[in-house]
Amino acid sequence: MSNPTATRTFSERLHAVIPAGAHTYSRGDDQYPLNAPQILSRGAGAYVYDGDGRRFLDYGMALRAVTLGYANDAVDQAAFAGARLGNNLTRPSLTELEAAELLVDLIPSVDMVKFAKNGSNATTAAVKLARAFTGRWFVAMCAEQPFFSFDDWFIGTTVMDKGVPDPYRSLSLKFHYNDLASLEALFTAHPNEIACVIMEPATTVEPVPGFLQGVRDLCTKHGAVLIIDEMITGFRWHLQGAQTYFGITPDLSTFGKGMANGYSVAAIAGRRDIMELGGITREGEERVFLLSTTHGAEMCGLAAFIETVKQYRELDVIDHLWRYGRRLIDGLNEAARAAGVGDCFVAEGFPCSPLYMTRDRDGAVSMPLRTLFSQEMIRRGVLMPWIALSRAHGDAELNTTLEAAAEALAVYRKALDEGVDKHLEGRPIKPVFRKVN
Repeated sequence: MSNPTATRTFSERLHAVIPAGAHTYSRGDDQYPLNAPQILSRGAGAYVYDGDGRRFLDYGMALRAVTLGYANDAVDQAAFAGARLGNNLTRPSLTELEAAELLVDLIPSVDMVKFAKNGSNATTAAVKLARAFTGRWFVAMCAEQPFFSFDDWFIGTTVMDKGVPDPYRSLSLKFHYNDLASLEALFTAHPNEIACVIMEPATTVEPVPGFLQGVRDLCTKHGAVLIIDEMITGFRWHLQGAQTYFGITPDLSTFGKGMANGYSVAAIAGRRDIMELGGITREGEERVFLLSTTHGAEMCGLAAFIETVKQYRELDVIDHLWRYGRRLIDGLNEAARAAGVGDCFVAEGFPCSPLYMTRDRDGAVSMPLRTLFSQEMIRRGVLMPWIALSRAHGDAELNTTLEAAAEALAVYRKALDEGVDKHLEGRPIKPVFRKVN
């Protein structure tokens, strides 16, 4: 009997059994050029391997979740040891307690923590706590920041709002980053109605002097809870989070991604008087059903978190990310200038979390040109859908990247002169948030 999967591509098989062909939209086919590997079989250090065994130097790093490198032996051994303790017990585990005490001791703004398995649950739990604490319903969020949760309070604000009831949309408000007046206008328009402000401390641009402290002051003045979302910035900008790097004190924080080097760990953490609303120790007070996850305290992930923090301290991982990122940004920009496209291709952002911008001759951001650059990097063995760095990226990886970029940017120059369609194979990358497929 013939094998029905033998004549089908990995992509066809994925889409046959998984909506969108992946469990995160940013892993989908529409986010990559046509020559991207359709499936990955494993990762090691800074490299990933596709279903046919081809190796790629990776800058996706599991959607920024891997900061030490794939298959880090010490982290994996810690996770295996946690699993061998039973992994998930009937009462709280010692590993769970040690992980919670570690995070509380590590981050100054944190008095209590509740672990989860993904970031969306943690941010939604923070919003729920803020609403319970204040007795208000409105949520103010930063308009320029792309993602907070798959739940209705956020997704209802995007163009992919199908399935979200109208009342949820009306409770979500937006202000602009580095524009304190836009947030103040929301507080003025909704006096004593805004439960919380949720934002990342930074994404691609520096906060202007006084902006973050101004947000903190407005929240204090108007009785709103300040939630700092550190899913990306946490364990990259500073071991204590970007909140310490920028000197801002939130009421609640959310963490994930780089916490456990790819193991599934997220957290909501913050002030005791707010966090305790989700507890059982306040006699006579109305209860808040916070997070209740069977697998939230799974010992393999929390043991991996404990070991990851240990390696951060021993190997000075944060400093490595900043130094490598600075060299990468400078090298990419030099390669762009050498190719004659320095005005159209720019690497920038915080060195610990760089980014690159692709523009056409008129200065407009170009998805076809971004797709072309990614296509040409993949052709040379480098998978760079975005730039996420790890401790495993070293001198050899930097040299490989810059050599590939020099050649890719030469093609970029030809595309600017001759038209991108002559060099791009297939359709361009599409935005994740779009109304129709």
